[in-house]
Amino acid sequence: MGNVTIGENPGQADYLDGGACPCLIVDDDPAIRDLVARSLPRFGYRVLTAGSGAEALETLRREEVPLVLTDVQMPGMDGVALLEAIVAEWPETAVVVATAMSEVDVAVTCLRKGAHDFLTKPFQLSDLTARLSQALDKRRLILENRRYQNHLEDMVREQGARLEELFLESVQSLAHALDARDSYTQGHSARVRAYAGAIARAIGLDSGTIQEVELGAELHDIGKIGITDDVLLKPAPLNEPEYRHLMDHTRIGARILHPLLKNLPLALAIVRSHHERLDGSGFPDGLGGDAIPLGVRIVSVADSFDAMTTARPYRGPRSAAEAVAELRRCSGAQFDSEVVAAFISSYPPGTEFPIATPRRVRISLPPPVAGVSRPGA
Repeated sequence: MGNVTIGENPGQADYLDGGACPCLIVDDDPAIRDLVARSLPRFGYRVLTAGSGAEALETLRREEVPLVLTDVQMPGMDGVALLEAIVAEWPETAVVVATAMSEVDVAVTCLRKGAHDFLTKPFQLSDLTARLSQALDKRRLILENRRYQNHLEDMVREQGARLEELFLESVQSLAHALDARDSYTQGHSARVRAYAGAIARAIGLDSGTIQEVELGAELHDIGKIGITDDVLLKPAPLNEPEYRHLMDHTRIGARILHPLLKNLPLALAIVRSHHERLDGSGFPDGLGGDAIPLGVRIVSVADSFDAMTTARPYRGPRSAAEAVAELRRCSGAQFDSEVVAAFISSYPPGTEFPIATPRRVRISLPPPVAGVSRPGA
């Protein structure tokens, strides 16, 4: 490390008010190591020493050391290689390198590789303590900035999640308001959610997928906000143009919910595709067979059963037995037969069927929110 001159005592470093700061001195010259080791403690450092780069790494693996002073010219692993190893494995450790005047270009290289500061030899103790203090200050600022950034990111995530929750609560309220718009279908969304959840559990889907299916089920008719009252509330069967206008609610709902559900593709698919049929004759995209996600097929059965067992202005409700018979009759063409079987098995004899409208529950976005479909989607 070269010559070290004992100069005037610069005073106790005020940045070490948490106790003695561990500092590792790395130099192949034992006289230099001993001199620095005897001098630094009175400035608030607890000194550790190493005679080589390899020995320094062993020390760092045993103990957390926030500050390292290393010579550049050492046999075996030199100071540059040691710096690279420290930056790779202990990026929060501050490193100060000591170089000769003729090695200033090496010092610049070290700074580019992550050193916090450098000293040129020979140096006085006052220079050493000043550089070590500056390196610790720089380390502290870097860590504080990193903590601030992490805290800021956490705050942004929390605020974003809360905004999503508020939007979802508003959408849920809108879905229930749409149900109330038609006295014949009040509670429809909540019942479809309950039926769909029961089917998904009977099939054995994982909890995250079940939650996503239930979310899509509760919001599946949100697009009816864009359907005119004369069609939505018509006290007679719909003609072909009116029926096609009603089916537009699938596209409208998907557009409304895309900003919220874009990372929940199954829930969004339920909103758009719950009127698709296995034979490809459904709306809005003419999907068929396995092109229709399982979660969509689940909600299609739940939605159709509740529609059949609910009164309409132009007809009374069908009994549960009649509705189940219709589901069976249309299995393979409109409905997935395995989904129909799972639905029936979910409500054994003696169960209240069709169900009463469930109590309204607060819905939430299922974790993880990621653009990856879950198993069973």
